[in-house]
Amino acid sequence: MLLHDTALIFGRYARQTLRSRFQILFGILMPLLYLLFFGPLLTELPLGEDTDSWQILVPGLLLQLGLFGASFAGFGLIIDKSTGVVERMRVTPVSRAALLLGRVLRDALLFMFQAVLLVLVAVAMGLRAPLPGVLIGFLFVGLLTVSLASLSYALAMRVSTPQEFGPVINSLTMPAMLLSGLMLPMTLGPKWLDVLSHFTPFRYLVDAVRDAYTGSYATSHMLYGVLVALGFAALAVTVGTGVFRKAGA
Repeated sequence: MLLHDTALIFGRYARQTLRSRFQILFGILMPLLYLLFFGPLLTELPLGEDTDSWQILVPGLLLQLGLFGASFAGFGLIIDKSTGVVERMRVTPVSRAALLLGRVLRDALLFMFQAVLLVLVAVAMGLRAPLPGVLIGFLFVGLLTVSLASLSYALAMRVSTPQEFGPVINSLTMPAMLLSGLMLPMTLGPKWLDVLSHFTPFRYLVDAVRDAYTGSYATSHMLYGVLVALGFAALAVTVGTGVFRKAGA
């Protein structure tokens, strides 16, 4: 029943997304702007041994796509609450966990599709990366989306208005972006900042994807990145489903 209900909820929101071309295309706008206007500034900088600037920037932009897109996914749930959609779902026998998982699955596929578009543009601009590394990057985007979207929906169930939701998300995502080294490796900064960034789980994902884009798969960065991504996803989904069950969403 969980799989059946999840498929039903996923189908509903997938059809909703397909009818909104703006959501599909404009969601990728910010990473594309960074790619087009920020990427060329890095081409001559010595960012690492045997690594070009695109192999540094593109993995960060992929995870930035998941970070900001999935973190704000809860806005849609707040709208559903205000229009009575959530109330109507509460009287159905559908699994409460499926109400979360269906939404999260839609978000994961949407951002992975946008990630594919971003990589294609990056290749046209000069990115060269092994295909297995690119595919690994997409998997990390999917796991990050599952994690953050689950937590975003859990928060949206706890607040009443977008005015409450937005500031909380902004106060969490901006430090995460700055400390994770999305734009530039944290090793280029002062030692204290590099040490502080290791307390941010996204740092491990960024390092892992950058290794994958250089063809380095059997590294400590990759191991830590996989463990953190899987652990974070499991924790976030557990928290999210718990909130949905208690709320009777």
